[in-house]
Amino acid sequence: MSPIVSYAADAVAPGFPAAVELHWEIENRVVLNEHNHATEERELVYEISWIAELGAWRRFLRSQRKVER
Repeated sequence: MSPIVSYAADAVAPGFPAAVELHWEIENRVVLNEHNHATEERELVYEISWIAELGAWRRFLRSQRKVER
């Protein structure tokens, strides 16, 4: 299991209404790199937000990068 780091925003992200609840989670995961036919560790940053129209929380992958050790 990968460690998860969570960050709650004090300010509203640009382009979002003031009432939107929003935070980010960072996960380190081992994923398959199909181009190199190998596994590698990647840092994945997810935006977690409440979608009032759906009445549900949604996760969106915002960025990812290779972890250099």
